[in-house]
Amino acid sequence: MAAGLVYLLGAVVTLACGVMLFRGYLRSRRRLLLWSGVCFCTLAVSHTLLFIDLVILPKEIDLYFWRLITAALAMMLLVYGLIWEGESSDD
Repeated sequence: MAAGLVYLLGAVVTLACGVMLFRGYLRSRRRLLLWSGVCFCTLAVSHTLLFIDLVILPKEIDLYFWRLITAALAMMLLVYGLIWEGESSDD
């Protein structure tokens, strides 16, 4: 039960970070904040899948592949945002 709370707390915290990053983006219009917010919201999906996989679903159902894909997508979005911001700031 305690592990499930930790998984759920991880999802809530990453979602809260994503929301705060989006709010910062709306105030300053810095695109790096947008990409970071998208990354954290995607990580929140990954953490939610972790909770569903290990706490809710039976052992026969494995969401490891989907958890891995969402976490990799989150990191790729952040790297893309970092590269895109680096190229646009050179102008």
